[in-house]
Amino acid sequence: MTWARRSGSSIANDEDSRMGVIRAEEAVRLGEQNDRAVITVAGHSSDVRDCTELLAMLGLDAGRRQRTA
Repeated sequence: MTWARRSGSSIANDEDSRMGVIRAEEAVRLGEQNDRAVITVAGHSSDVRDCTELLAMLGLDAGRRQRTA
């Protein structure tokens, strides 16, 4: 009985670990998507004010991530 509980606990920990990796990968993907959207909006904006307003309307954050070149 004790062994089965440990085994179940191990499976739960493995599942939590996999979900953590999936969440981290998703955060990276969403960050990259945000970056591409910000660049697209900036390229189509007429000036800084226009860009700022468009980013705000779209819920995008230009300063959210910093690139590591």
